[in-house]
Amino acid sequence: MPSRTLPTILQADVTSRNSAKSCYVTMGTKVYDMTDFVDSHPGGPELILQYGGKDVTDIMTDEDSHRHSDSAYEMMEESFIGFIATEKIMDVTAKSSRPDNILPLPPNEHGMDELKAEGAADGVVPEVYAATGMASAEDLERETDALTDYKTHKFLDLNKPLILQVWFGGFDKNFYLEQVHRPRHYKGGASAPLFGNFLEPLTKTPWWIIPSVWGPPVAYGTYLASLGMRSYVQLGSYWVFGLALWTLVEYILHRFLFHLDGYLPNNRAALTMHFLLHGIHHYLPMDKYRLVMPPTLFIVLATPFWKLAHVVFYWDWHIATAVYCGGIFGYICYDLTHYFLHHRTLPSYYQALKRYHLEHHFMDYQHGFGVTSRFWDDVFGTPIVPPPAKMSKAM
Repeated sequence: MPSRTLPTILQADVTSRNSAKSCYVTMGTKVYDMTDFVDSHPGGPELILQYGGKDVTDIMTDEDSHRHSDSAYEMMEESFIGFIATEKIMDVTAKSSRPDNILPLPPNEHGMDELKAEGAADGVVPEVYAATGMASAEDLERETDALTDYKTHKFLDLNKPLILQVWFGGFDKNFYLEQVHRPRHYKGGASAPLFGNFLEPLTKTPWWIIPSVWGPPVAYGTYLASLGMRSYVQLGSYWVFGLALWTLVEYILHRFLFHLDGYLPNNRAALTMHFLLHGIHHYLPMDKYRLVMPPTLFIVLATPFWKLAHVVFYWDWHIATAVYCGGIFGYICYDLTHYFLHHRTLPSYYQALKRYHLEHHFMDYQHGFGVTSRFWDDVFGTPIVPPPAKMSKAM
């Protein structure tokens, strides 16, 4: 869900609030009601009133004049009452075919693009989704200041081995799930240390490993399956059935295993396992070496499906093998698609799929479990639905 809805206040109204009876200040497009703080300001009421109805960004960040503490910013957030609509913003809104994308502020992603195109985005903070703390796909690649992030959230220090911090952190499940689904970006997309020892290389998998390792076994398995088939049409039918079945398996694994979230036991073993299995991908979604599945982990997950295929198709080993090979080929397509959705510019069809999947990361991680297709999301009622259009309201 998006951030809380607050009123949009006209610039003229903000400018007029410059007395001890009603004193507003702004930082960017955020409006703060400082009336109750005028008399208790350490620098005296005159300093607050000097900036009444004005933007205080420069004075708040001017360390030579006066360094403001973290508690000062926390106090301001408690006085946060709305957003200021400048004349530029109002002009763009008046010309827009979808003014509801812009007002009330903050604008959604489309409204922000429109303001940028018209040169009216200075100081505008876009709509932020409460679950992730992000506003758009671009935020996924905005570098995280590791020290500030750790100081602010008291979760993980990106410069130290992550897995030990999860294990020894003593985190409550709800706090862990809240933080692990707020994406970070480490040093331009580099891999943050996971183990910090000789195991580190085993946690990194380049995308090309997937077709290189699993392509030959799929080809050989398909050849073995063909030896027991009456025709290539029969072989192809079972193989394609396995490929189609994979899309359902992909959905089930992503929804009910990787996002087991609400059913996780509240202990460090469960949280650490969750972090290794999928949590780290939501925490660092643009880490290109921890995006596809390591072969060792895939063997663990794939082995039960080999046995299941031969239980279901017990009457014919070759049919079971053909179905299984089609499914494994589907997995190869899934992992490659997943990587390319994060790291490549794609054709128009895949652009829509790319946007859909990245919304799973920056907008709503509790929906949108399909990666190669959103078909099963539509079937089971879990598609990502952007928030409804905002309704303008007066102050």
